[in-house]
Amino acid sequence: MIPLPLNQLVKHLAKLPSLGPRSAQKVALHLLKSGDSMAQLQHIMQEVSEKVITCSNCGNIGLENPCHICTNEKRDKNILCIVEGVDDLWAVERSGAFKGFYHVLGGVVSALDGIGLEELNFNQLVKRFNTENFEEIIFALGASIDGQTTSHLISREIKQLYPNISISTLAKGMPMGADVDYMDEGTLSLALNGRQNF
Repeated sequence: MIPLPLNQLVKHLAKLPSLGPRSAQKVALHLLKSGDSMAQLQHIMQEVSEKVITCSNCGNIGLENPCHICTNEKRDKNILCIVEGVDDLWAVERSGAFKGFYHVLGGVVSALDGIGLEELNFNQLVKRFNTENFEEIIFALGASIDGQTTSHLISREIKQLYPNISISTLAKGMPMGADVDYMDEGTLSLALNGRQNF
C-alpha cells in the first residue's frame, strides 16, 4: 500500500530516538506534502555530513578539530567533566555552572549489550591524563545502573594511575534512570554545584 521509497524512509526515520513507526510515518508524510521541506532537509543533512566533525581530543562535535571548548584558554584546565554523549555535554554547558573541560565517552558500559570500556572513548581519556594535568574529575553520567557502573569502573582505573586526583559525581536527587540531557538548566546547575566525592 505504501510506495517502496516512502516505506524505506519511514523505516529509517523509525530507527531515530523517540520516533516509533507511527511517528515516523507522520514525519515522512509531512515531508512529502511539503516538497520544500524535503529539499531543505536533504541540503541541510548533506551540509552537516560534510562540515560537522568530531573532536579527536574530547569527542565533542563542531566545525573544527580540536573543538572550540578544547582550544578555549579561559577554561579551567584542572577540571574534567566526563559525559555519556554530546547532548549531555551541551546540557551541562547550558547550565553555565561548569567552566572546565569535557570528555565524551560515547555511551556507557552495558553488560546486556556487550559494551565494555574498550567500546567507549576510554583509551583517549587515558591519553589525556598523560598530557593534561587534571586535579578533579566530575562524572556527569545518567543516574542509571549502567551510568553508575561506568563511573565506578573508570574511577577505579583512574585512581590506580593517579591516586591523588579528586573524583566526584553529580549530586544525588536526579531521578533513577534520568538522562542528563533531559534535566533543566537550574536542576543541572544545582547538581553540579552540590557534587560529592565519588
